[in-house]
Amino acid sequence: MANILVVIFAIEVLAQLINALGAAQINDLIWTILNHLPIATSKADAEQRQLQAEYVKVRQEMNATSSQDEFAKWAKLRRRHDKLHSKLEATKRELEASRSQFDNYLTAMRMLAIKVPQYVIPYWYGKEPMFWLPYGWFPYYAEWIISFPRAPLGSVSAPSWQLACSGVIALVIEIAVLVAKRILAPSGTKLAVPAARPAKQQQQQQTAALSDMPQAKKEL
Repeated sequence: MANILVVIFAIEVLAQLINALGAAQINDLIWTILNHLPIATSKADAEQRQLQAEYVKVRQEMNATSSQDEFAKWAKLRRRHDKLHSKLEATKRELEASRSQFDNYLTAMRMLAIKVPQYVIPYWYGKEPMFWLPYGWFPYYAEWIISFPRAPLGSVSAPSWQLACSGVIALVIEIAVLVAKRILAPSGTKLAVPAARPAKQQQQQQTAALSDMPQAKKEL
């Protein structure tokens, strides 16, 4: 069962890393890397950036041209502006469709590589002991819980091993994130301290408090 132990541990490591980093952020990173490779989407992305730059340039030039004093030039720029806008929108829709298909593909891959094994493996090997506990170290109820649901009593079941791996890995990742934040935090940061009140304002408050004391005694 050593191979199954390693497989379950590796799957939980991947699952916890994806949860910590975020699936959307991972998709963005892979999409950016792919757009730097000589493929169709990278060409479309480069074309969109070029059209965007040209569109902004023509728009600025058109805004700087008077439609009354230089109507012919303005009309020419306007036609070019509309043409570039149409091309830009078409390219944007094409890229959005490609990105949506790419995200769906990655989601399906994550489901097949992580989510499905997370449910199938513990169920399939539910009756098999992952490893045996030392005899007499744990009370009966603890051995029953650890072997739940179908493993022999005194052994660690696949679901229990999966749960233990998930908890430990999540804790290690959380500690690593906290340590990284401490290390990367600016060394000169200090807590904000409230500003001291002016001495004159403090003296006025003390005088007002003393003047209220006789009145309070009379009321008593």
